[in-house]
Amino acid sequence: MSRQAGRTGAHGGLGQVRIIGGEWGSRRFTFPDAQGLRPTPDRVRETLFNWLAPYIEGARVLDPFTGSGALFLEALSRGASSALALDLNPDSVASLRGHLQTLRCDNGQLLQSDALNYLQNQTASAFDLVFLDPPFHQDLLLPACELLESRGWLSDDAWVYCESENAPSKLGLPSNWRLHREKKSGQVYYSLWERSV
Repeated sequence: MSRQAGRTGAHGGLGQVRIIGGEWGSRRFTFPDAQGLRPTPDRVRETLFNWLAPYIEGARVLDPFTGSGALFLEALSRGASSALALDLNPDSVASLRGHLQTLRCDNGQLLQSDALNYLQNQTASAFDLVFLDPPFHQDLLLPACELLESRGWLSDDAWVYCESENAPSKLGLPSNWRLHREKKSGQVYYSLWERSV
């Protein structure tokens, strides 16, 4: 849900996201358009959550580049026990807080924060599932992966989802992460990694 190339809003400065499945399936929410916001398309989210179906219930979720919040909300809708989302844009964070209030959801946490600074400097909690969809062409994905692995943010058998402009085999991700699934949609690669210790 990160920022990449610009897009224009069709809703007067607001984008719209639809929750696909789970408790809030088919609910629609607006989010503030921002330069380069690139929400994960419905069909990609549907594929991802089909992959994650055996693992999402009760998972502790981290979404460091949440943007529109589509993956964050989808995970909570499908039974994640808790979720933490980070974003630098105060309007995005405020919008998502409003959505959580509307949904009467108290197990989602939102922070206005730079993802890499947060992963580097905060006391880590072990997460079972991490969504990594950083802005493209800013070299943020690999440092985020390295911090997740080295700073103790991942449970022993965590799953990490990545969206990237390069093929997963070229990313240089931690050697103990095994590529579980990958696909390409347009110019975007999306992949799911399984961590082992």
